[in-house]
Amino acid sequence: MKKINVENAVGLPLAHDITEIRPGEFKGVAFKKGHTVGHEDVCHLMRLGKRHLFVVEDEAGQVHEDDAVQELARVLAGDGVVYDEKPAEGKLQLYAAHDGLLKVNVGALIDFNMIPDVMCASIHTHTPVTKGQKIAGTRAVPLTIDQKILDRAVALAEKEAPILSVKPFKTMKVRLAVTGSEVYNGLIQDRFQAVVEKKLKVYGAELVETVILPDEREVIADTLKSFEEKGTDLIVTTGGMSVDPDDVTRLGIRDMGVHREYYGAGVLPGTMFLLAYRGDLPIMGIPACALFHERTVFDLMLPRILAGDQPDNRDLAALAHGGLCMDCRVCSFPACSFGKTGR
Repeated sequence: MKKINVENAVGLPLAHDITEIRPGEFKGVAFKKGHTVGHEDVCHLMRLGKRHLFVVEDEAGQVHEDDAVQELARVLAGDGVVYDEKPAEGKLQLYAAHDGLLKVNVGALIDFNMIPDVMCASIHTHTPVTKGQKIAGTRAVPLTIDQKILDRAVALAEKEAPILSVKPFKTMKVRLAVTGSEVYNGLIQDRFQAVVEKKLKVYGAELVETVILPDEREVIADTLKSFEEKGTDLIVTTGGMSVDPDDVTRLGIRDMGVHREYYGAGVLPGTMFLLAYRGDLPIMGIPACALFHERTVFDLMLPRILAGDQPDNRDLAALAHGGLCMDCRVCSFPACSFGKTGR
């Protein structure tokens, strides 16, 4: 770049945006890239503290920040991600193209940020997002970036693609089995159905059937098999997830003939959560804590299941980092630390 005095810049185009900050009044671009400096601009530029301007000379192998960041955004954005068309000061924001679950290739994102002169910052992976929500930002750091460095960043992002994507939620038919002899016999009224139905509606899933069952292992297994035969996309069971002798729901799930079963999660509340699969059919066993706490492990795993993920025992263990709900007086979930594992 060539350094020149401001008064000698008249008639020359600016090679980059020049920012103006007036505390409490304005922060933004005073002069845009490409603006031809006029005599009337010199005093304004000096008030901004500009005694010199830099002109980018045509150097082979150098890419302007705005051109570079457009290329970065292109390779970072996977399915369900869109970005601004016009960069500002070498930066672009990325947004969710539709409602869904944000997926971040965390390891690749870290590797991307290890490359000099480029960066990308995102919100946490597995966060439910809405259409138009900002999910990430990227920029080329210097005014011009070496083509070889840009190529390196692009190659990494293409190899690890997608680094950022949004998976749409599936419209699932859900059946619920509420277990507990005290509920079955009418000694207490079921409150689980309302809790489950409310959380399903957030993501567009439909609760098509609810049955109340006694604490009988065989009855539970037979009912869940009948759910599968009716064409169910997700089975949810409530109660009977603890270790007491009459907590047999998880045993009934096992007797259904599941192919994979994961019991226990690094989450409070929600440690005694069960996730199983019969083929591709997910079965979620919700512990009783979901009745007493506004947010539990169910809130963390439900959007992943509805987006088509198939979490396993390591995913449940990874929830431990960020898996402590603070039971805030005013709940701001998902805009809080709960469930933000960074993985």
